[in-house]
Amino acid sequence: MRVRTLMFGLYADEEGLAWVGGLVDEAVGARSARLVGRTVARTCEGSGATTAEMYDYLADQWAWENPGQSSGAREPVELRVRLACSLRTWRAVRKAVIRALCPEGDASHTCRVPWSAA
Repeated sequence: MRVRTLMFGLYADEEGLAWVGGLVDEAVGARSARLVGRTVARTCEGSGATTAEMYDYLADQWAWENPGQSSGAREPVELRVRLACSLRTWRAVRKAVIRALCPEGDASHTCRVPWSAA
């Protein structure tokens, strides 16, 4: 098995990060994958750009979906999860996390944590 990385851009506070981390743990636990590591980054790998620069549209999304509300402690971050698994399992874990982040699919709704799958 190879070590593969999942990356999600998030506009979240600590509570939102914990919620997304739980979704990842649940998806990994349901499949034959092993969690190797998890980091929350404020710079994007290889680009030298900050997550605020790379994921600024997530803050805009939150502001548009929650007009007049303070964003509180939310900030753009990149959650990187390293898994030891096959490519097929990596895809299944990624798909499960995305479905959990956005259970309503294409219907118009407000995301609990604005996100982007990198």
